[in-house]
Amino acid sequence: MQLVSFLNELFKEDGFILIDANSKKYIIGNPKKKEPIKLILLDKKLHYKLLLYPDLYFGEAYTDGTLEIKNGSLTDFLEMTMKNIGINEINIFGKILKKIRGTYRYLTSFNIEEKSRDNVAHHYDISENLYDLFLDSKRQYSCAYFKSENESLESAQNNKIDHLIKKLNFKSNQKILDIGSGWGSLAIEIAKKTKCEVIGITLSENQYKYSLNKAKENNLENQVQFKLADYRNLTEKFDRIVSVGMFEHVGRKFYKTFFRQVNNLLNDDGLALIHTIGSVVGPRDPQPWITKYIFPGGYTPSISELAVPIEKSGLIISDLEVLRKHYSLTLRNWKERCISNKSKILEMFDEKFFRMWEFYLTSCELAFKWGDQVVFQFQLAKDQTTVPITRDYIY
Repeated sequence: MQLVSFLNELFKEDGFILIDANSKKYIIGNPKKKEPIKLILLDKKLHYKLLLYPDLYFGEAYTDGTLEIKNGSLTDFLEMTMKNIGINEINIFGKILKKIRGTYRYLTSFNIEEKSRDNVAHHYDISENLYDLFLDSKRQYSCAYFKSENESLESAQNNKIDHLIKKLNFKSNQKILDIGSGWGSLAIEIAKKTKCEVIGITLSENQYKYSLNKAKENNLENQVQFKLADYRNLTEKFDRIVSVGMFEHVGRKFYKTFFRQVNNLLNDDGLALIHTIGSVVGPRDPQPWITKYIFPGGYTPSISELAVPIEKSGLIISDLEVLRKHYSLTLRNWKERCISNKSKILEMFDEKFFRMWEFYLTSCELAFKWGDQVVFQFQLAKDQTTVPITRDYIY
């Protein structure tokens, strides 16, 4: 079977037992465990689908239950796989797409305003209660900042807020914009800790309503405003602009538009901080399963794709930090919380949804641990004198 030959070329370290849909058993690679992981295929179509396009069909098969893992967990199998794959292309279709990837990336990231709203609703407006089961108490749905691998999620998320505040180097009575403000936690914490005026914008109806209530609960209605708005339609000027976990949804075609708008909205002595998932390799196609089921219109850029639009916007990169393993640790915490709350999730959704969500969190965790995914924090200014000449103000 061609699938067996393909897998044996891929798995050079460790291995597993493959049982195909005809109940035939194959040894893949060189299994190290006495009781190796078993990958059981329950649909004959997977014999060629996993050969042609595993990036898409493996996740679908796990979600549908036509693929089972025994003698180990999904994390165990995917971790072993990612250790063997690293940041390489693994399938025939992916290699073919390299030749047309520019067109493909362009077409899958054409995020006009209406499409952007639909993409946001697809993921963020599914259920308020779901996110409470795996996020921290402030509902921060972005990479935390771990000072040690064993630090709690709550503590690491608070670290992230503190780290961002230090990088933005606030002064009293400044006007702040939070693009993609989510459930409002960052905007509210900035308001509490700096006494600045903050405006947060989101495209999610649920997040907007939740943020308004949180501002009211904290008696910050006069200091923090939340708006249901697209960044492209703003005209006010700001001293500081922050965007955390939103840029992935901008769409490659709109990178120039985004950075030009940041430049337009910033005062001359202003400062912006863009926190986004990115890739340490060159431009590549969006992950097909994630695009289809989790983040339609999403794309994680390489530095080379961001440098030119930033330069052409008139902004200066005054600081750049790469957070390497922090999101893997964040996702691991989210995944473990989801698994521990499986019974509650199944009260809201079915088994298929749970398996989809588990695959989403697990595959992303390991992409940040073993693959090409990282987090970039771009600090942007109009003038080189806007921030101190050393990074002492951050640490």
